[in-house]
Amino acid sequence: MLKLQKYKIGVFLMQNKKVVLITIVALLALFLVAGYVYKNKQSEEYANISKSEALVFQRPYSVVIGNEDAKVQLVEFFDPACGTCAQFHPYVKDIMKENEGKIKLVLRYAPFHQNSDYAVKMLEGAREQGLFMEALEFMFATQVYWIKNHVVNPKQLWALLANVKGLDMEKLAAFMNNNKTADEIIAQDLKDAETLKADKTPSYFVNGKPLQEFGLENLKKLINSEL
Repeated sequence: MLKLQKYKIGVFLMQNKKVVLITIVALLALFLVAGYVYKNKQSEEYANISKSEALVFQRPYSVVIGNEDAKVQLVEFFDPACGTCAQFHPYVKDIMKENEGKIKLVLRYAPFHQNSDYAVKMLEGAREQGLFMEALEFMFATQVYWIKNHVVNPKQLWALLANVKGLDMEKLAAFMNNNKTADEIIAQDLKDAETLKADKTPSYFVNGKPLQEFGLENLKKLINSEL
């Protein structure tokens, strides 16, 4: 009788273990499916935005690098005071070089760091002189000297910019004092970033599709899927 009871208890426990295991597997599968559906839904939402409101990705004033008629549009929301943006810049340049003519890079501003709007205005002033990329790469290379505790020091940056070859500091000063277009550009870019839920820098979009999981390999995969 005792052996029979032990046998029944053993069978009961084994059955319960199977039920628990099946439940865990089912929940895990449900979680994975839900995640997949959510990501697809997000991609569809961005695709809809891309089709109906292309301007939210690229404004007439946006800085565009590469072939305007390229098959792939790579949009980057960046902050000149963002360390990760500086680190990723060479990788993006390499991707552009490897796929010359096939990708156009659209640079959008997202000055989330304190005082980084000043850095953006300086970039716009340099752009007026045809030295946008030179100024941007100089800023990226010298961040350690003009950013402290994630706060931009405009005076220090200004002093450093005098080292950008060909940059006329008097013209830049006149631009900074009198030009209101830069403020409007910043406001519009931030509004578009909010619409696209680009709340960190850098944020990438490839033909309207967001980079869901940040990382260089993931960015390459997303670009290659569109190429």
